[in-house]
Formats: sequence, C-alpha cells, structure tokens
Amino acid sequence: MALSRAILVFSSLGLASAVPAQAQDPSAAEAVREAVSADYDEHLEELFLHFHRNPELSFLETNTAARMAAELRSAGLEVTEGIGRTGVVGMLRNGDGPLILLRADMDGLPVREASGLSYASQAVQAGLNGQEYPVMHACGHDVHITSLVGTARRLMALRDHWRGTIMFVVQPAEERLSGAKAMIEDGLYERFGTPDYALAFHVASALPTGKLGSTLGISTSTSDAVNLTVSGIGAHGAFPHAGRDPVYIGAQIVTALQSIDSREFAPLEPVVVTVGAFNSGTKHNIISDRADLQITVRANSKASREQALAAIERIAVNIGRAHGLPENMLPFMEVVEGTAEVRNDRALAERLNATLREAFGEDTLIEGKQEGMGSEDFGEFVTNELGVPGYFYAVGGTPPEAFAAAAAGGPAIPSHHSPLFKVAPRESITLGARSMVAAVLDLAAAE
Repeated sequence: MALSRAILVFSSLGLASAVPAQAQDPSAAEAVREAVSADYDEHLEELFLHFHRNPELSFLETNTAARMAAELRSAGLEVTEGIGRTGVVGMLRNGDGPLILLRADMDGLPVREASGLSYASQAVQAGLNGQEYPVMHACGHDVHITSLVGTARRLMALRDHWRGTIMFVVQPAEERLSGAKAMIEDGLYERFGTPDYALAFHVASALPTGKLGSTLGISTSTSDAVNLTVSGIGAHGAFPHAGRDPVYIGAQIVTALQSIDSREFAPLEPVVVTVGAFNSGTKHNIISDRADLQITVRANSKASREQALAAIERIAVNIGRAHGLPENMLPFMEVVEGTAEVRNDRALAERLNATLREAFGEDTLIEGKQEGMGSEDFGEFVTNELGVPGYFYAVGGTPPEAFAAAAAGGPAIPSHHSPLFKVAPRESITLGARSMVAAVLDLAAAE
C-alpha cells in the first residue's frame, strides 16, 4: 500500500459463513505448490533480487517496467507498454470465460535502506523534481511484481484447467496514489476490456508468513494530499497591525480543522484530517506574507471524502475573511494526490475466502477488519462507477519466529516504509503466486 498509512492488521481469527468454493483437488494444489517452489529456485529468486537491488521511484520505473514486459512476453503473454506513463499490461487469452484483472504495483520509495540484507539496495535516482534520492523497496512491491510473474507462468502451464482472459496489470506510482488512476484515464478498460473481477494482494510485515488476510468490506480508506496556501501581508514583527499575519491565520485554521471530525460527522463515521506540515517565515521579527500547510485527509466513502474536503476549504476561506484578507488573497486549497477507498465486493470476498481456505487450510486465512485509515490506490480499479467487483487481500511476510523473538524483547518487526523493512521473499512470493492461481482457477474454472 502507499503506506504513509498503516498496513492492514487482521485481528480476528473468526471464520465467516461463505459460499461454497470450487472444489480444490489436494493433489493438484500440491502440484501447484511444488511447481511454484521449483520456479522460485530456478527463476523467481533471481528476479526478486534484481528488483530489490534496482528499485525506481514513482512514474520513473522505466527499467522495472521493461523487465516486467520482457518477463510477461517470455511467459507467452501479449504485452503493451506505456499505459498510464510507465504501466504494463499483459493479456493471457484462453477461450471464452471471465476477464480477470490481476494487479501488482512496482514503484519504490525515497528511503535509504538499512535492513542489513546482503542484497540491500544501494540505488540513487533523480525524482520527478530533479532532486536525487536514495531508493528502496520499503513496501514490498518487489514481492508483488515477482509474484505476478510466477502467477503468469503457472497459469500459462495450467491452461487446460481454466477458461477466459487474464489481464496482468503492472502498475506504476502506487506510492503517489496516482498510478491506478493514470492507467484508467489512459483507457485501460476501453483498450483491454472491463474486467469481471479485479484482484490484488499486498505483502504484510505485520502478518506471519504462511497466513493470508482479508476483509469482507472496506480494507483501506480514501486518501487526499491537500496543499493549503495562506496569504498574508508582510510587516515588521514589532508592528503587527501594519500587516496580516499568515502564521496566526494559519494557526486558527489548524485549530478549526479539528472540528470537522468532531462536529460535522456522525460519531461513528470515520474521518481523519491531519496537518502534517506548517511552514512560514524566515526571521524572528518579520511577519511573513505566506504560510503553507500540508494536510492529509482520510475517509471511508466518497460522500464523506467530498464533505471533508469541502469543509477544509470553507473553514480556511472564511477564517481568511474574518481576518480581513481581501477576496483575491483568501486561502487557496489544492488537492495534489488522492485515491478512492478499497472496498471488497462482499460476495466475491466470501467466495474467494472460502476458496483460499479450501486450498491452503482452514486456519490459513485470517478474516479481519480495517485497522487504522491507511490507503491504497487499487480502489481506483474497482470504484462504484466502474462497477468491477474487487478483492484485495494480504500475504504474510514475516516469519513467525521473528514475532516470537520480538515478544521476548528482541528486535521489533520493521514497519512498511521503514529503512529497516524486510520480508521473507520465498514464503511471500510463492504464497502470493499460489493464492492468485487458486483464485483464478475458481473464478475461471474450465467446465
């Protein structure tokens, strides 16, 4: 996930009532496990190490995209590059049946890796702003794209067992919450078809390896990055009446924004408005002529999202008016990044949760609930307007013994976006591929 946000924590082991899953032949499931494991040894491990050592920033994933395009072509797919700037689409057609979208995000983060891994990234890259940054796969997207290749190779080998078309989407810029929207706006569905189902997983450091996690409803919240510019009239700090102080005006805006959640929404409707940065001024005795606020806004529905954003603008503008700012200098709000919530289609989630339990064991899948208000732009592929049923789930990334060691006072489990972040690649990649294969074999089962 674009984890400036928390990754899902699945806190309940309760089993939901579920629709019957496509029967899973134990011998067939074992054959898939053995084949994916062998593929990891022969090909996927090297591929993962390449991606981990060579991460690229959002919308700059040119080498990653080229390698993914080559891998999908090698697996036998029809591949189109440059969708939504650096996105890649691979189509695997296998007769009449559903169109299923499988998505993996590929961008890294501007983080200097300090994991201590022998294959740690040393990469440095100029960002979209021209500034150089250290780059790291600090959120596991290298796991996602490697697993997607493994999924494609296995589904190609299993063509006799399913019918339909699989759309493999290699998405850029998830960390900027912009890549999915860019691919949709570039005509993804018009060019390749509107999917009957859309699936994605995220590796989770907070979930043990060998475990899967899912919700029956909302998984992640909407997210909007808001820049708020507060203009003022500069003056000497000793003569404040000669100007209009944007720091004072901005401070009142920050305080007033706290009323949005507490006074404008029902108590059980989750909304978060956080001011993460407030910058103004250059010297002790100078009243600045500008203050800049950076705000993150989270909600769990389109309506709440729009209401919260409108409230921020209304409050800021009218506090500016209350302080006598002329109309052409009132606070100005700009939403620079944003994404819809991820809400699993309940019927699809019940079906695939049952499928994954059948394939991997009753205690493998943890059915939980949303924890915190993290965000993930997979939701742009499955908005209500598009009408595509979506299923988003988690794949455990940290070995159980690491949790036991942490509980005994050992090293804490590194969070996503931390320079210490690391997951167990074999366990994560192979279970990710096997679970995707199991889902497709259910949804597109050959008659």
